[in-house]
Amino acid sequence: MILAEMAALDNLEELMEMAKDLTTLVREAAVEGAAAHKVEKGIWQRVLAMGRQATGQFFQMQGDGDVGETVKMPDGEELRRLSEPHQRTYRSIFGPFTLSRYVYGTREGQRIDFVPLDARLELPENEFSYVLQDWAGALCVEHAFGRTAETLDTILGLSMPVDSLERMSRKRAESVAGFRDSLKKPPVKEEGKILVVTADGKGIPMRRPADQRPVGARRKKGEKANKKQMATLGCVYTVDPKHRTAEDVVESLFREGTGKRRKSPEPVAEHKRVWSSLTYDEGELHVDAEAEVFAWMVREVAARRRDGQPMICLMDGQRSLWAAWAAHLPRSDVVEILDLLHVTEYVWSAAYLFHAEGSDAASAFVRDRVLRILRGEVG
Repeated sequence: MILAEMAALDNLEELMEMAKDLTTLVREAAVEGAAAHKVEKGIWQRVLAMGRQATGQFFQMQGDGDVGETVKMPDGEELRRLSEPHQRTYRSIFGPFTLSRYVYGTREGQRIDFVPLDARLELPENEFSYVLQDWAGALCVEHAFGRTAETLDTILGLSMPVDSLERMSRKRAESVAGFRDSLKKPPVKEEGKILVVTADGKGIPMRRPADQRPVGARRKKGEKANKKQMATLGCVYTVDPKHRTAEDVVESLFREGTGKRRKSPEPVAEHKRVWSSLTYDEGELHVDAEAEVFAWMVREVAARRRDGQPMICLMDGQRSLWAAWAAHLPRSDVVEILDLLHVTEYVWSAAYLFHAEGSDAASAFVRDRVLRILRGEVG
């Protein structure tokens, strides 16, 4: 115990020296007139090194998790301390650490039932820290796994295998259903006056299995590299009303009148909740994506809609979505809105039949037709 405390003090002194080195870097850079980007990079590298030193010191001060020869569990079972400490890897945003700690079970070679140090520090089951999992997960939502690995390596200097990121994402996904079920109804005072439900379809590329086609095989005419499967996305939120004329909407679409002073702040979507799903088979059960998403929307509407509250359904022209809406959600006392942005794409296509792309005439054509659509001149 004394040796561990002495080592911790040594590490603390080293951490203080690193802080002094950081201060020296800033002072010297200011005197020498160093480029800002070089100073920034130097500071970041030292911050990462200090983070690693501090985290290592934290682990060193935790001990080896020895709580005696035996430990009694809440169910009354008594476990023995195994003879030798077991090692595990903990991969943090500051790099990997090896932790040596005592474990408890029935005997060596059998299942480990209890690890006091892991339980006390709330360590994850896998090697990756919760912070690293959180950051990597946020990147994986927006980017491919390979690109996420490159980004983490660039910023943190971490080597993250793609297969580890894939397993991490699958593991995180297991918690989604439980997390959704745990969400409580938003407080009424935080909700907007209008309840909005919206749904859309999104094509998801489905990568072919690696063994499905020989390497270098040529695709047939019209055959695509990867097929797409349609995912359904549903969203429910509340928002306060804001009166706008057809002219106001057109000005917004065409970025006109941007210099005008806004009279009031734009309303903000409150407690926006999203559900998405692909159609899949679970054993003998076939789960349709649209049915699953709209069933969730039904529950969300039932929980959040107040008596007499205006409700809006906003979607594009995909017929299956409107059919699912009619089959699952109430249609009385509801305003159904066809997404204008999808409509304008068709108007632009029509404009290019008569006018050159990018011309003022084409823009005037679209502006006139969109304004007429918003005024109700539609069939």
